[in-house]
Amino acid sequence: MSSAMIDLILEATLDTLYMVAVSGTISALVGIPLGVLLYVTRPGQVLAQPVTSAVLGVVTNIGRSIPFIILMVAIIPFTRMLVGTSIGTNAAAVPLTIAAIPFIARLVEGALNEINPGLVEAAQSMGATPWQIILKVLLPEARGGIFTALTVTVVTLVSYSAMAGAVGGGGLGDLGIRYGYNRFNPTIMLITVAILVVMVQGFQSLGDYLVRKSDHK
Repeated sequence: MSSAMIDLILEATLDTLYMVAVSGTISALVGIPLGVLLYVTRPGQVLAQPVTSAVLGVVTNIGRSIPFIILMVAIIPFTRMLVGTSIGTNAAAVPLTIAAIPFIARLVEGALNEINPGLVEAAQSMGATPWQIILKVLLPEARGGIFTALTVTVVTLVSYSAMAGAVGGGGLGDLGIRYGYNRFNPTIMLITVAILVVMVQGFQSLGDYLVRKSDHK
């Protein structure tokens, strides 16, 4: 394999890591609070707002129901307005982020569902405010589930970023399509797949480690 191809593989790998890092960070910053809101605004919860809960639920479900490849094409005008282009890693990070936010939100909501309601009731009986309950009871108790949610999301983003390469998103997906599929080079395809597998395994192992650490009471 030529040095030029090795450089291309390295660049594509870094591009994929960049897309996953940017979209994963932003979607976590938005998705975790959204997941908490989905939970605490339910009827009977500490910040019960049935209308708000219903609206957030509908918006989240709409976001989750759109296939990523369709979402990526549908928001091209928004992507171009936001980053100035519709191709490349920065452009791909926009739909990746939008797709991941509702995904994280529902997973975080699911993690909060696993918390024993008695803990919240005990905190309320001691005069804790809703925000104190969220910050000192709900989030600490759901920490392991939140790490699991983030791990699942990052692994999903790796596969989505590869899909983005099919429509000019850059990264390993783009490399596999252009140099592997279009040029009938199975070696490049295998290398691309192998790097993606290693990447996923690495993220999953890191996530599992964080979950284990968070479960130490």
